[in-house]
Amino acid sequence: MWEFIIRRTLQSVLVLLIVSGVCFYVSHKMPGDMWTQLGATPEQRLAAEAQKHALGLDLPIHVQYWNWLKGLRHGGFGLDYFMQPISNYIWKNAENSLILIGTAWILSFMIAFPWAIYSSVRSGGLSDRVAIMLALVGFAVPGSAAAIWLQQMFAFNLYWLPPSSMHEPSKQDSLLDLIQHMILPVGTLMLGIVASYLKFIRSSMQEVLPLEFLQTARAKGISERRVILKHALKNAMIPVVTIAALDLPTLIGSSAIVENVFNWGGLGSLMVFSASHRDLPVLIAIIIIITAAVVLFTWLADILSLLLNPRIRLGKKAA
Repeated sequence: MWEFIIRRTLQSVLVLLIVSGVCFYVSHKMPGDMWTQLGATPEQRLAAEAQKHALGLDLPIHVQYWNWLKGLRHGGFGLDYFMQPISNYIWKNAENSLILIGTAWILSFMIAFPWAIYSSVRSGGLSDRVAIMLALVGFAVPGSAAAIWLQQMFAFNLYWLPPSSMHEPSKQDSLLDLIQHMILPVGTLMLGIVASYLKFIRSSMQEVLPLEFLQTARAKGISERRVILKHALKNAMIPVVTIAALDLPTLIGSSAIVENVFNWGGLGSLMVFSASHRDLPVLIAIIIIITAAVVLFTWLADILSLLLNPRIRLGKKAA
């Protein structure tokens, strides 16, 4: 087991290095930059060259990357093109995104997990049909459309909820105000997550329930509740754990759309602002943070799969 964990950890570090190197090289080789908008007079060109020199952009690409890695080792992402330390604000945006995504994921799992188990045991019933319908709607409706529709309905038409931002200007420290502002963006994200988990947990459970070892457990007199919760669920959760980790990039992409619709100050809105201003250091920092989150959750999913099924060893089964 420890060999598996060490090898997966080394693979994760290698993935981060490869992604950061490719991202750094490609972004710096893209044509155009933010200074092209300043004009073409000699004074403006001199000012642009001076700022590039101050940021180290006139150095060879491999030297820039090495300097960036050294700064990353000390927890910093360097300066943005406005000469501000990126670490001064990017972690606050990451925290806001984590609050949004984490809340949506936890609530979705609390709803979808018991509902999918109940529906799989009572296949064809009313609960199962409603779950299938909700899953279809969740997969069919784009996140941007759902966000705009919910905002229009509950904020602009009914005036039940605030339309955007994280706080009212006069209620920056109010938890209740934060919760009110979270309802629409969290609800939008939950629509897709609940649909995904309802589908996959239900399908995984229905594949496991007819298996012979469960029939044997029932024949031994074990209660149906224990058969479902202890034996069936343990085996059904192996693919679900993997799917949950692989869904993370999709969830982060959806949150970027939701953050911009609802003006939520997270990594998604910061990414759009940085892309529109061609602020490449901030874009690289955001990509690295997102990649690190995906790699971490994939690593955790592999470890959880190993604990659920100890026969898993580097893609092989023990004899």
